[in-house]
This record gives sequence, structure tokens and C-alpha cells, in this order.
Amino acid sequence: MKRKVVIAGGTGFIGTYLERELQELGSEVVMISRRPGHVAWNDADGIRKALEQSEMLINLAGRSVNCRYDDANKADILNSRTETTAILGQAVLDCEQPPALWINSSTATIYRHAEDRPMTEAAGEIGSGFSVDVAKAWEQAFFAFDLPHTRQVALRIAIVLGRGGGVMIPYRNLVRFGLGGVQGPGYQKFSWIHLEDILDIILFLRARPDLSGVFNAASPNPVTNKDLMLQLRKAMKMPFGLPAPAWMLEMGARVIRTETELILKSRWVIPERLLEAGYEFKYPTLDKALGQIITP
Repeated sequence: MKRKVVIAGGTGFIGTYLERELQELGSEVVMISRRPGHVAWNDADGIRKALEQSEMLINLAGRSVNCRYDDANKADILNSRTETTAILGQAVLDCEQPPALWINSSTATIYRHAEDRPMTEAAGEIGSGFSVDVAKAWEQAFFAFDLPHTRQVALRIAIVLGRGGGVMIPYRNLVRFGLGGVQGPGYQKFSWIHLEDILDIILFLRARPDLSGVFNAASPNPVTNKDLMLQLRKAMKMPFGLPAPAWMLEMGARVIRTETELILKSRWVIPERLLEAGYEFKYPTLDKALGQIITP
């Protein structure tokens, strides 16, 4: 009998990759989303049936934060995370044979802007502002459930790098058109993780029933924005890149309807718990990650 994995909200860059890879590893993958052919979010009984006798639930649901933070978008960003998590939690409670493991996505943005020291699970300081409030509410909705037969893990995921999608598309376009210079001050930290390590971390946690709670899903070697852009230019063989000061970024963000926080916040996150548990990153350094992502 195939192992059954349920992925909720998995129609984006990360979810489609996980669906494909888990199927190749021999798992039956059931998707919950708004797409035709998937289990619908308003089908409570269908969700419960999908979760029955599954070995793992992976929840990635949540509207993209790549937008302007007006009141309507703020409400959508928050509700798309907390309401779907509440739906899944109730479905797990209703199961006779619930999943053994529930991995819920969270975000490394939950930590404060950090230029002085790295943020770990034990010693990291929670920040303030809208994005942090969303992250806190998301985790609170997740851990509010008392699930005696289901182990719960919240992955505070850093910026995900991988081939064929995600943030690599706009970054590669910037470099390609000569705009791949320093963004803002350039010393803000950039915490990242390769897409393949997301899968490997999930498989690692599945095999370790002794591990639960919050885990930082980030490379152990974050870089500065200056080094990020330098390595991108090097990998793409682009000899120059015009810098973009903060005021220019703000103007551009307004035009393309996004927020400069995505670039200017210093995310300095270290995966202390994963390292202590013995997880070995497939792509621990940015040069190795970009070598796999950017091909001639």
C-alpha cells in the first residue's frame, strides 16, 4: 500500500515541486486547494476523508505576500493562513485515524530585523509589524489544536530558491538587464533555502518522531544582499549591476504593487534545531545552490 501524503494549498512553486517529488518517491499525494480536481476547502467531509490513514499533512496554504499591504490585502493574507489552518485542525480532530505528522508552513519573517546577531529558535527575538503579526497568528492557530495522535511541526521557511520559479525569476531578470547591483544599503542579511532542502527536511522530520515544534528552515549560511547580488552576477556571468537605493526601490515597489520589506528587511536566521538534530543540508552555501539553479 502506498503511503498517503496530503498537501494543502500546494498549487504554487513549493507545493507543485513537493507533489511531483513525493509521487516519484512512491507516495500517493492528495491535494487540497481551490483548483478543479482537488479536494475543495469547503468540503469538510472530503478533507477528513483525505486525511484518514494518511501518514503526513503538509499545509502551505496562504495568499502571496508579494502585493501592497492595503487593508483588503492584509485581511486576505491573514485569513488565508489562519482560516485554512483552522479547517485542517478540525478535520484532523474528526479523523478516526489521523495523520501521524502535520507540518505547517510558517515564515522566518517572524523574527525582528536583525543586523547584530542571528536568530535561532531558542534565542531569536520576535519582531513587530504586519508581517510578524501574521506569522504569530498563523502559528497560534496551528498550535491551538491539542492533537494527541498527530505530531506538529511549524517550519519557519526562509526565502526559497529553486529552478523554474519563485524569487529566482525576478532576480535573474534584474541581473540580465544590468540591474543586479546592491539593493538598499546592501548589508541587510538574506536568509535563504534551496527548494530541494525543503523536501529533504520534510523527509528528515518524517523519519524522526522525536522531533516536534518550531524549526527554522533556512540555510546555515545566510549572506548579505551585497554578496547575494555579487554571486548572482557571477553565476550569470554579468560583469556589472546598477545599484538600487532604498528610495528607488520604494518607487518601483509602488509601480509593481509590492512592498520593499521583501528586500530591505534583514533576515538573519539560523537552523539551530535542525543542525543539532543531525540534518545535513544538500545546499549549505549560496554558491552551491546557484550552481544548481543557474545553468547555461
